[in-house]
Amino acid sequence: MTTPQEVKPKGSLSDYLAAERTLLAWIRTGLAMMGFGFVVARFGLFLHQLQLINKNAATVDRAYGESLWFGTALIAAGVFVNLLAGYRHVRLVRELECGTMNFGFTRHAVAVAIFLALVGLAMAIYLISIRS
Repeated sequence: MTTPQEVKPKGSLSDYLAAERTLLAWIRTGLAMMGFGFVVARFGLFLHQLQLINKNAATVDRAYGESLWFGTALIAAGVFVNLLAGYRHVRLVRELECGTMNFGFTRHAVAVAIFLALVGLAMAIYLISIRS
């Protein structure tokens, strides 16, 4: 007589829908970061035009370059967040199908928050420095 194998519970429909909502929230976060990065990069072009109008050619290249780098960093971070969200969603769905869930701490959420705080701080310092 064989003993029945231990049956692992699979995820319910609400678990799959919650995972999809989480994925969509992370995609919105990544898209917002990319959009904000584009705006920051174009803000440098705006500063460039203002300085050309004021004929202050000494700081024209400096204002445009820094803003471009901050914007590019935000766009790259948004792409990374979207790729990571897709990877984590696929992994979570597989875990739900197998019945092996690891309820762990979401480190990437904290990493994104710290990264955005650092970029915001650097942008504030940059804006204060170009004012003087």
